[in-house]
Amino acid sequence: MPRLHVIIASTRPGRAGLPIGTWFHDAATRHGGFDITLIDLGQLNLPLLDEPAHPRLRTYQHAHTKAWSESVAAADAFVFVTPEYNYSAPPALLNALDYVFHEWHYKPVGFVSYGGISGGMRSVQMTKMVVTSLRMMPLPEGVAIPFFAHQMADGVFKASETNEKAATTMLDELVRWTGALATLR
Repeated sequence: MPRLHVIIASTRPGRAGLPIGTWFHDAATRHGGFDITLIDLGQLNLPLLDEPAHPRLRTYQHAHTKAWSESVAAADAFVFVTPEYNYSAPPALLNALDYVFHEWHYKPVGFVSYGGISGGMRSVQMTKMVVTSLRMMPLPEGVAIPFFAHQMADGVFKASETNEKAATTMLDELVRWTGALATLR
């Protein structure tokens, strides 16, 4: 079974990324197409990129980079659970992407985004430009959650029927792309 890493991109205290990521992890588990690992960049705690050599050389010096490299390399596909910060992606997500290079290649990526009126889509659009430079395939299908705070209750995200349907559609496509890109890896 292909391995999917669901990565929670926000590290801010009090963030909604953890409950939204937990919901999506559960939705992906019910879907049944992947062996799923939930990764919280807030727990991973990667420092600002601190490797002396460019990631394409794979001459990692630090234990945290070596562990991140192994984690990214082990996955066949990704879903980034991301908010929008000032019309942009969270710095922790961009930092995590920059840490390694070859490990991302030829893997599909989906997005669960959340925010205000845009539902985090500006963050997704920016991140899509970055991931294509890493030879990843960003999916057009995604889950966008506008005004996410209306779906939070006591620290738990309450998905709507629309959220559930969007998650299933994205996961179906992610399975297809994961299989198609496997030959390139």
